[in-house]
Amino acid sequence: MFHIVVCAKAVPDPQQACNVKIDPITKTLMRCDVPMVLNQLDKNAMQAALELKRQFEARITVLSMGPPDAVEVVKECLALGADEGILLTDPAFGGADAYATAYTLAKAVEKLNPVDLVLCGMASSDGATEWVGPEMAVFLNLPVVTMVCEIVESSSQRFIVKAALANGYRLMEVTLPAVLTVTRDLNTPRALSFSGIVKARKKTVANWRVADIGVPKEMVGLAGSPTIVSSLQPTDNRRSVTMLAGSMQEKADQLLERLVDIGVI
Repeated sequence: MFHIVVCAKAVPDPQQACNVKIDPITKTLMRCDVPMVLNQLDKNAMQAALELKRQFEARITVLSMGPPDAVEVVKECLALGADEGILLTDPAFGGADAYATAYTLAKAVEKLNPVDLVLCGMASSDGATEWVGPEMAVFLNLPVVTMVCEIVESSSQRFIVKAALANGYRLMEVTLPAVLTVTRDLNTPRALSFSGIVKARKKTVANWRVADIGVPKEMVGLAGSPTIVSSLQPTDNRRSVTMLAGSMQEKADQLLERLVDIGVI
């Protein structure tokens, strides 16, 4: 059976971003004080998987890494239509950068083999590095296409997709198995339904720890992260404002002079 893995991340609710704090010792996000929600772009990845599920009669596995509370994000994906959910949760996973996150997810995907397609959002709202998908593909030794905005053709052997560029797109052909990272232009995610929520109650979420994916603790989490944040400091966003006086013509002349003085024109 065609097997799709969707990588879904629990992120701090963007509507409460002002309440997110940074641990002064580890320089990592403190997520305990802000509600966690499903990363928006991962909803697009989930929707793509659901559409492919109908085409291929596929099985969808949702894979997430995070604290125990992240199980609610996995359950949401199950309610949307995923078949099984796995949460990678272990204190050893905490503080992971993009590299360590990609490594951990890749090892979990290897355990789930055979896998035909790995889907994930182009980026997460709390990190926005856009690195996890490509790095995961490198660890898995799989081809990857990033910023997929349209699936033009799909079969069990290959996909033809449009990958977004600044002023257009690339038309890419990729042989499966492969990793795709998707943009919000790919589709419109469906909303949760009551029937989906009821059906999800019969589905279980497996909790995998470090030992379950067979990797040493020093390879994951903060210990396995080559990216080190050495210091943090707030940025002063205040701007000075100068009010121009006089008639409209005089104000326009003053503005023009100031723009010339600072080299804008």
